[in-house]
Amino acid sequence: MAGLNVGSLGEYIREQRRSAQYSLRQLADAAGVSNPYLSQIERGLRRPSAEILQQIAKALRISAETLYVQAGILEERSEGVREVQTAILADSHISERQKRVLLEIYEAFRKENAVADVQAAHPNAQDGLDPEE
Repeated sequence: MAGLNVGSLGEYIREQRRSAQYSLRQLADAAGVSNPYLSQIERGLRRPSAEILQQIAKALRISAETLYVQAGILEERSEGVREVQTAILADSHISERQKRVLLEIYEAFRKENAVADVQAAHPNAQDGLDPEE
């Protein structure tokens, strides 16, 4: 999972808020967060959880995935992968730690299967080296 780029996330949220013609207080109220907390997010001083990002996205009427990508929680990928990641991040019945672990396991399975696909395509390869190279 990519690292959180808090500064650019805050700038992005501020741009979206201004585009929606919301004051800081109006967006905070609509997202269900405190005015000072939202201000700290916009200034890059706070690291919001996936749930908070989802609340902000809903209030701004933008995709939560967009904020997850901005935050570095999700990478821009194919639609199917993004749907799985978004479903995990949106689940309010599991903790932030559990979400991180599930995403890491999911990525590990995807990488493992990609390696198996390469090995199946090149059955004569040894130690991961393609004999044609």
